[in-house]
Amino acid sequence: MPLPVSPEILVVLGTRPEAIKLFPLIQRLQEHPRLRPVVVTTGQHKELVDYVLETTGCEVAADLGVGRPGLTLNQLTSSVVAGLDEFILRRYGPPPAHITGRVKVDHYPAGCIVHGDTSSAAAAAITAFHLRIPVLHVEAGLRTGTTLEPFPEELNRQLIGRVASFHAAPTRANVQNLVREGVEIGRTFVTGNTGIDALQWTAKRSVPYDRPELDWLETDTTSPVITVTAHRRENWGEGIANIARAVRRLTETHPEVRFVIPVHPNPTVAATVREVLEGLPAVTLTSPMEAKPFGRLLARSTLVITDSGGIQEEAPALGVPVLVTRATTERTEGVEAGTLELVGTDTERIVASATRVLDDPEARAAFSRQPNPYGDGHAAERIVAAVEHLVFNSPVPRSSGPGFVRSEVLEWAGFHRTDALDGPTFERDDVTLEHDRAELEDVVLQPLTSDGPTDVVAE
Repeated sequence: MPLPVSPEILVVLGTRPEAIKLFPLIQRLQEHPRLRPVVVTTGQHKELVDYVLETTGCEVAADLGVGRPGLTLNQLTSSVVAGLDEFILRRYGPPPAHITGRVKVDHYPAGCIVHGDTSSAAAAAITAFHLRIPVLHVEAGLRTGTTLEPFPEELNRQLIGRVASFHAAPTRANVQNLVREGVEIGRTFVTGNTGIDALQWTAKRSVPYDRPELDWLETDTTSPVITVTAHRRENWGEGIANIARAVRRLTETHPEVRFVIPVHPNPTVAATVREVLEGLPAVTLTSPMEAKPFGRLLARSTLVITDSGGIQEEAPALGVPVLVTRATTERTEGVEAGTLELVGTDTERIVASATRVLDDPEARAAFSRQPNPYGDGHAAERIVAAVEHLVFNSPVPRSSGPGFVRSEVLEWAGFHRTDALDGPTFERDDVTLEHDRAELEDVVLQPLTSDGPTDVVAE
């Protein structure tokens, strides 16, 4: 017997990294015979997100259009909550007062998928919770141990962890983090990371870099290449300046090395990077790259220097050493395995570690000896199988880690088990609304628009 909810699944995303990591999952849901994804974008990185989803064949149901210059984190959060609430009410109407078990009547989504650690993901999770839609957290359980590094991502992860009914964790260590915080192990599922799925999908497609400043990469197959990315909020200002200074020093000590730096669109980040590095012959500054050409760039790299989270998983999948320019990382498995090295933002330390990798083949090889702890490229397949099991009580999907228990997930989402002769079913209690249903019937909701600039504070 299917769950007493509609088999539509909300998928909410706002940033380019979210789009890259969620498109394999959206594709799987679109191909599913009984589940249908309803993709909602927030409009933060609009052009970049639209490009990723369009090129990968993922359909978008709505754009909340919250992106605008100078948006603060609180403004972003409140805009996403209000916009997503309006979209859900406009598409589905008020929440059913009671779940009856008849799919055609109980028209609300079976769940809301959010990814990772952005403020928009946290806002979407809270919105879904307020409407009694179960939250499924993809890339769950990553922790650094301090809520200020990275800020605000670390606390966003913990907030979503409290709201979510189901946790798709990339690794066993992520599950352990959740269990230590009081999450029942029966609501967790080790899946690997969908970012590896996306990387493998793009790696199978030979694409041009498609920008003139990178034409030299089409013909130069021998020069060592270091890819550098920097954008984390806690590194803004002096931290990013120190990373840029390290690159400048390395151009002096290793003139044979070429550097490619996709510059983050945030004006604060871009100004700092350009002030230190613009005009250096060995440094190519380019705009943020799409998933396919960037995957090709990672594969071409000798070394990656980054404060990004996803790249800490993607580059090791290609056997490329990674220096992480952060004081802490939620990808502790990579540090333990030796695929990552934490170097912080101290210029001298970055230069010393990069020099060791460039000059010592044995040190470079040590980074790729261990298998990538973040997955085998089948994370999206496992997550969809888990959703299918939750919605339709299909066979339990298998995992390399602890399995999850359907009843525990549903009970956390507010369902109550009712035993019957043909097996257990699950129902939810009446949903208490702020207004009487009669008061909502005549409300006219204005269509959402996404007009205007799309720049937004970086996350």
